[in-house]
Amino acid sequence: MSSHIIIATRESRLALWQAEHVRDLLQSRFGLHVELLGMTTRGDEILDRTLSKVGGKGLFVKELETALEEGRAQLAVHSLKDVPMDLPAGFELAAVMEREDPRDAFVSNDFVSLADLPQGARVGTSSLRRVVQLRALRPDLLIEPLRGNLDTRLRKLDEGQYHAIVLAAAGLKRLGLASRIRSEFPTDQMLPCAGQGALGLEVRSDATQLRETLSALIHQPTFLAVHAERAVSRALGGSCSMPLAAHAVWQGSELSLRASVGHPEDASAPLLSAHVLATVANEAEARALGERAADTLRDAGAGAYLACI
Repeated sequence: MSSHIIIATRESRLALWQAEHVRDLLQSRFGLHVELLGMTTRGDEILDRTLSKVGGKGLFVKELETALEEGRAQLAVHSLKDVPMDLPAGFELAAVMEREDPRDAFVSNDFVSLADLPQGARVGTSSLRRVVQLRALRPDLLIEPLRGNLDTRLRKLDEGQYHAIVLAAAGLKRLGLASRIRSEFPTDQMLPCAGQGALGLEVRSDATQLRETLSALIHQPTFLAVHAERAVSRALGGSCSMPLAAHAVWQGSELSLRASVGHPEDASAPLLSAHVLATVANEAEARALGERAADTLRDAGAGAYLACI
């Protein structure tokens, strides 16, 4: 393995923070010389439509994978929630790092929490998962699309386009913007999406030595938890058009996994939920737990919801 590594990254402030964090770890722990290759992805360019209408979250990673394939970079750093459940042939996640706060954050200049919003208030979010959960909590609110990087979304709030917006707490905290969080949604009120708050390191499958080096950065509890979460979506044919949530937490040696799915079109349809628990010690057991949660959702009627996508 070369001692010179190039990391492909999106150029948003949050993505650069994440790539710089990994760069600093590789330099301090392994003595590697690491540079960043900043890139603009299709997901960054298309801001006038929701992700579900233009190809899903995979639009944030394809250009980075092309850089890996062409040898212009050896490593890509992603927010794991943006990574499709199935990677293209020839690529794999070499490491999942310790998760930051996985919760969703309520951000507003005038209101402390969702409950404080007046009837008909405008709430911005880019996520179908958040839309269906917000509607279940407050059907009287106007849930409106919100695209752009984190700074753009905050600017739109500050300009008065929304009464409140919902963002991932992890990104705000990583950028030193925790003061913008007015409250954090309890996970029993707003269930996060699979992998939220975790960083994934993607490499080419044939980068054997680099994969071995990066394995030292794996945070095993996070790795197994997000593996179970992602297995739910994979088992249900997960896509950005599916308003699916999945979140796992450890209870000793047991992993407690909760998942929910909402109807993609019918706002009056109830959220379907699942809760499964098992001892998990490896990837296969984590995947099996996620598949159990998916089976429970199917038994509750998820198939009819997903058929509408």
